[in-house]
Amino acid sequence: MKIIIIVAIAENGVIGKANGDLPWQVKEDFRHFKNTTLGYPIVMGRKSFEALGKPLKGRENIVITHNKNLSYNFENIRIFYSLDSAIDYCKTLNKEKIFITGGGEIYKQAISFADEMIISHMKFEAEGEVKFPEFDINKWEIISKDEREKFVIVTYSRKI
Repeated sequence: MKIIIIVAIAENGVIGKANGDLPWQVKEDFRHFKNTTLGYPIVMGRKSFEALGKPLKGRENIVITHNKNLSYNFENIRIFYSLDSAIDYCKTLNKEKIFITGGGEIYKQAISFADEMIISHMKFEAEGEVKFPEFDINKWEIISKDEREKFVIVTYSRKI
């Protein structure tokens, strides 16, 4: 099972606001996200999930939280208290890949062991408090680039 980080990053490194919201609305990137993740588990932090407001259809939604009392009135949600336990659960699903969808704390944990990253490099700066963690580009190989009007989708694979 491949563990894939999927993220959109502004030119200044911003990925979101402290409350979990996205600081921009780019429909083409939302479409790319949906088409890429459809049919696969998506793993996210509580703030990221609550910014969505509901589970994303066609995907198993997995939420990471420290709050042992957290519950939601949605059927298609699984709650875990660590990224490791969420990934262990995903391994039982027999899917070829899972997607780590944020936010900042979850990316920080996942970047050390993710197999791939699909990054939408936005062609603008954005206001926000949450930045994507720094990573050693020398440990990653660019597999593909897809140029769009407002962003470039770059797929990275971890070098072995």
